[in-house]
Amino acid sequence: MMTVDAPVEVASTARVHPDAVIGPGTRIGEFCVVEQDVIIGAQCILEPYVYVKRWTTIGDANEISAGAVLGSDPLDKSFSGERSYLRIGGRNKIREHFTISRGTEPESETRIGNGNYIMTSGHIAHNCILGDEIVIASCALIAGYVEIENQAFISGGVVVHQFSRVGSLAMVGGNTRVNSDLPPYFLYSDFNVAAKGLNLVGLKRADFSAEEIRRLKVAYRLLYRTGLKTEEALSRIEAEMPSPHTLHLVNFVRQSKRGICRENRRGQAEE
Repeated sequence: MMTVDAPVEVASTARVHPDAVIGPGTRIGEFCVVEQDVIIGAQCILEPYVYVKRWTTIGDANEISAGAVLGSDPLDKSFSGERSYLRIGGRNKIREHFTISRGTEPESETRIGNGNYIMTSGHIAHNCILGDEIVIASCALIAGYVEIENQAFISGGVVVHQFSRVGSLAMVGGNTRVNSDLPPYFLYSDFNVAAKGLNLVGLKRADFSAEEIRRLKVAYRLLYRTGLKTEEALSRIEAEMPSPHTLHLVNFVRQSKRGICRENRRGQAEE
């Protein structure tokens, strides 16, 4: 028999492998499939037709909607079938028909944090690393090796190129193509992604003070509107506007390997 901490509800039409580990209070709906070497935590809900594939670990209090596939084989021609992992934290909502792949290289992993809201009909590819409290709207496609920091917002129809990074509390507008790194705290849009100022709505919702927002606004202007070389702008931010958030911004930009996106001000209102 599978390892189950009672009480667990498993629908009669569901197929749960005997080696799967299911936490207390979890409900597995009609026609779900849970393969071997899967761990599902406590108080999770799997709606009908959810497919949890081998070597997937899911934490507590996750809600997985109908038709989602977790731990699918990577969409990568170099994948040769060895063991790799998908690890999902707790309190995530993953809505209908979303797919998330495990890692490509042997023993590598795709990692999803806690409290994320992932909407319908999209994909998170192999070896991505997502933090906490991220929103990914419907039909977004996140390519392999992408990193998304805490509280970022990815709107509907966004496509993110492999190895790109999205900073914390960044907000990406709908149908945007992201092919570079997006520094934290800023707003981005256009078909070819461009910076558009601060993500003021997100910052206020995250309880940033007026002073913190002022410092980030100055940092944005130094980075994008003064004509300074990037390193000179970063040095001025460090010297003139030091705070935990501006220093995180500086570190994010310095660690960029793909380069950060630029600003396109055509048709853009002044802040």
